Amino acid sequence: MLATRRIEDFGLVSDMQTAILIGSDGTVEWSCLPRFDSPAVFAKLLGNEDNGFWRIGPAGDASLVSTDRRYREDTLVLETQWVTSSGIVKVIDFMPPREDGAPQLIRIVEGMSGRVPMASRLRVRMDYGSVVPRVETWGDRTQAVAGPNGLWLDTAAPTYDEDLTTCSDFTITEGERLSFTLTWHPSHLSPPPVPDAEAALKATEEFWTDWVSQCTYDGPYREAVVRSLITLKALTYAPTGGIVAAPTTSLPEDLGGGRNWDYRFCWLRDAAITLSSLLRTGYRAEARDWAQWLVRAVAGDPKKLQIMYGIAGERQLPESELDWLAGYENSRPVRIGNEAAGQLQLDVYGEVAETLHRARQAGLPAGPADHLQVKLIHFLEQHWMDPDDGIWESRGPRRHHVHSKVMAWVAVDRTVKLIESGAVDGPLERWKTLRETIHRDVCKRGFDAKRNTFTQSYGSAELDASLLLIPLVGFLPPDDKRVIGTIEAIQSELSTGDDGLILRYRTAGAVTGADGLAGDEGAFLACSFWLVEALTMIGRTVEATTLFETLLPLTNDVGLLAEEYDCVARRQLGNFPQAFSHFALVSAALQLASEEKTAARDEALGLDTAA
Repeated sequence: MLATRRIEDFGLVSDMQTAILIGSDGTVEWSCLPRFDSPAVFAKLLGNEDNGFWRIGPAGDASLVSTDRRYREDTLVLETQWVTSSGIVKVIDFMPPREDGAPQLIRIVEGMSGRVPMASRLRVRMDYGSVVPRVETWGDRTQAVAGPNGLWLDTAAPTYDEDLTTCSDFTITEGERLSFTLTWHPSHLSPPPVPDAEAALKATEEFWTDWVSQCTYDGPYREAVVRSLITLKALTYAPTGGIVAAPTTSLPEDLGGGRNWDYRFCWLRDAAITLSSLLRTGYRAEARDWAQWLVRAVAGDPKKLQIMYGIAGERQLPESELDWLAGYENSRPVRIGNEAAGQLQLDVYGEVAETLHRARQAGLPAGPADHLQVKLIHFLEQHWMDPDDGIWESRGPRRHHVHSKVMAWVAVDRTVKLIESGAVDGPLERWKTLRETIHRDVCKRGFDAKRNTFTQSYGSAELDASLLLIPLVGFLPPDDKRVIGTIEAIQSELSTGDDGLILRYRTAGAVTGADGLAGDEGAFLACSFWLVEALTMIGRTVEATTLFETLLPLTNDVGLLAEEYDCVARRQLGNFPQAFSHFALVSAALQLASEEKTAARDEALGLDTAA
């Protein structure tokens, strides 16, 4: 049976080294252990039950009335509650944050009322669902081993083996709590200690509530902002400071199509903009850790800067296909690795420079990353005029993407400011001239005067939603007629319909488009949030607020977003949850909050804001 659960039906738990997706019926369908980029031990999400799953929920003979779930306030502790004809039961799922310890998924079953028959079905399949492990049980401990990987199940519930699945049937009564803990451990080592589930729950809650207490944002939509910040933190690989774009691979942008990519790596762009959102809401430690990761990843040769790295800074991310997995709703191929790591994307220089600039504004001390920034600009100085693959990782021919040139300007501009601050030395006057040269080139070659809009690339007629960032990064002021014309053209030509959501660019359907791919895709959620910011900046705050409040309900019941949204089928698409979508939500909320404060101040001063 192919996977049929909608992408938005999943909740996330994470220990900031890996993450697990759990459906609303209590089924774990995706888990890579011990790291985000490790082979999956549960891969039902991309195949079927034979590829591994773990379900805990009411047994088949329990008449289900309703299901509800939530995160405990300001935490990543997920609660799923079932109301049945015989009682109410809750499952509490979480992963304790770890430093040197082993990754654990702890599942506590709690009886809320009555007596509810329950079932646990654990089917481990190593190496993305392709390897059946050897399973042995000793008392309350069950071990599954395949090669270097060992998984230990600890529970007081009696277990038995059936159809290569570890099963448990039990009845939970009001006030009773029963824990199941699954621990990954290298198979050649002695067994891990038996966990204390209740102590781990208390420590996990304290970790997240303490972290959230550092948030400085207290504006509108705070609940959605905090949930997005928690999600971004959950996608951080704590040992190195790297940030993955998403914890999944090959969830499709086009159902049944081939736009399926592995996002379990650290894109410089995504990580940089994520850090910008964290910095703006009071989180400095993450920015410090990421700057250190950046210096290690780039190493000694800025000319060999990659657009993405492994979570520890690995450079080799070879792409391959897993032909034994049917793919999510038959969307093939299922890919691991990502050959886009070898692409040239000039915009990443700008995103890195902008984030380091924000870090300095937030008070982070000078360090090796500042000197690395100067080295990167020496390289960019010689290559900003080259065609590149662009922000969307086109697999077609390289072009002179306007957004890439704009971000090259950002990189030079922020580095000029860095030199002017006295923190580093560099050819100040030469780079001031370079900054002006790039600016003139973009305005001359990337602008269509007849339509009053910037275009996707030099000489093209296509539009691109990344052009919405032009006023956000300060390339042109918001009241510039070219900016307003571009925003209005994107609204008109990239709109998905009456809801105001937008595509990132137009695809070509069944034929191969300019991006080198066939197929279509949904509205790009980050771009739609960028439109919120752009509209706010040009004074169309009511319109921006309406769009933001259209986007917010697209989050699932626990506040999570994938990469895209299918406006026809009304469902999420793409890898999940997606850092790009969540930092864009945060940034849009901050922009609206800033405008709200400005309007309130002007009103208090008696200023006419419409003048």
